[in-house]
Amino acid sequence: MKAQVGDNLVAESNKVDAAPRRGEIVEVRGEDGGPPYVVRWSDGHEGLVYPGSDAHVVPHD
Repeated sequence: MKAQVGDNLVAESNKVDAAPRRGEIVEVRGEDGGPPYVVRWSDGHEGLVYPGSDAHVVPHD
């Protein structure tokens, strides 16, 4: 997984009725765009994320 600042991280939910969690990548700490990432989630919370297999990066337009 590779990302850059401004891309979005989408973490799919493992619950049937729950929406995916979406946030903006504000810092890339891994080499060559790899994780971990500091993500500002849509609820305003920021945190360090090591994305799992249920997550994907959506490039910034």
